[in-house]
Amino acid sequence: MTTLDRDATPASAAGTFGSVITAMVTPFDHRGELDQSGVSTLARWLTRPGWNDGIVVNGTTGESLTTSDEEKLSVVQSVKEAVGGSGTKVIAGVGAGDTRHSIAMAVAAASQGADALLVVAPYYSRPSQRGILEHFLAIADSTPLPVMLYDIPKRTGVAIEPDTFAAAAEHPRIQAVKDAKGDLEGSSWVMKRTDLAYYSGDDALNLPLLSIGAVGFVSVVGHVVGHRLRDLLDCHGKGHVAEALMIHRELLPVYRSVFRAPAAASVKAALAVQNLPGGSVRLPLVDLTEEEATILLQDLESSGFLSSQPVAAV
Repeated sequence: MTTLDRDATPASAAGTFGSVITAMVTPFDHRGELDQSGVSTLARWLTRPGWNDGIVVNGTTGESLTTSDEEKLSVVQSVKEAVGGSGTKVIAGVGAGDTRHSIAMAVAAASQGADALLVVAPYYSRPSQRGILEHFLAIADSTPLPVMLYDIPKRTGVAIEPDTFAAAAEHPRIQAVKDAKGDLEGSSWVMKRTDLAYYSGDDALNLPLLSIGAVGFVSVVGHVVGHRLRDLLDCHGKGHVAEALMIHRELLPVYRSVFRAPAAASVKAALAVQNLPGGSVRLPLVDLTEEEATILLQDLESSGFLSSQPVAAV
């Protein structure tokens, strides 16, 4: 185990990052420009009582590859203002293939009041494990904010190895992992060797990851079932295994329907039918076709998680 001056219990992790966290889409208006008001409205909607206690902005689902640094900064500012004072944690995605760019985004996010940073493994260049580690350490050194590492090799082209996690965990600000690798054995070993707080970054594996020691979720489906993710986490924490399994199985159709197409497009289609801000996605993503949207909404409605009736403004 590492010997850091911090406590990686579920309670302490929740106090730093939240426990049920949604990776929020970035709303755009009819012209494809950033919908500043929509950002605020959606953030408030996602963090209503019993739902999410953390929001990731400028992540994959937030279409971070197609938003400018200025737009990213505006999103952090708007979300922080919208949920400020509620205890909701605002976690800014600052991933990039260029370490200097990530550092610049981290410093900017900190200046706008972000509570923590989400840092994905550097993509495209496929650096060595030493390069990945130095990337993480440089970003962690650049601000006083706690850092959650994001392991998703199917997107980045590189996996973060257990030894790299162990070395990164020696840095006092690197405190958590968003795990979307799908390697439960590997994750188990990292949790055994370090006190990094693990969050499921793959909705279909939310319960399996809890069973090996994860403390919460960074979810996409939290846009539509955040309350049931809260129930799942609470049941598991209380040892109500059968009830947790029931919720997991109840949510399986939701996981499949949302991820049948790129998640940002699916979520925005689900938001639109509820009169919530989202708008279209930016190229190279494309909006769902009418047929795809119909299937998605039918799946969500038949599962009891979506009403075709518009919601009240927040």
